[in-house]
Amino acid sequence: EVQLVESGGGLVQPGGSLRLSCVASGFTFSSYIMSWARQAPGKGLEWVSNINSGVDYIAYADSVKGRFTISRDNTKNTLYLQLNSLKTEDTAMYYCTNGPVYDPASARGQGTQVTVSS
Repeated sequence: EVQLVESGGGLVQPGGSLRLSCVASGFTFSSYIMSWARQAPGKGLEWVSNINSGVDYIAYADSVKGRFTISRDNTKNTLYLQLNSLKTEDTAMYYCTNGPVYDPASARGQGTQVTVSS
């Protein structure tokens, strides 16, 4: 059974930082493109970033480019997202997926909440 468990969210002030983690099991993590997505209250799912298995292709949404950094540790089956210079508009539930965010075949975790507020 595929499982993705996100953690690391929380309440942070504007300008602050968080590091999200996603521990994967039930599939060959090292062979998959992995992605982060987010969903703000009342809005649809938004792609944030993805990274390929060989870590030689990384992409970011324009809204987070230069502030967020995606990484992975294939020895620990873990995906990361470093969030810096956080803004109130970054407030959302953050999810990891084992594939492209909008691919129905991609599994998604339960999410971790990030709230940016003063």
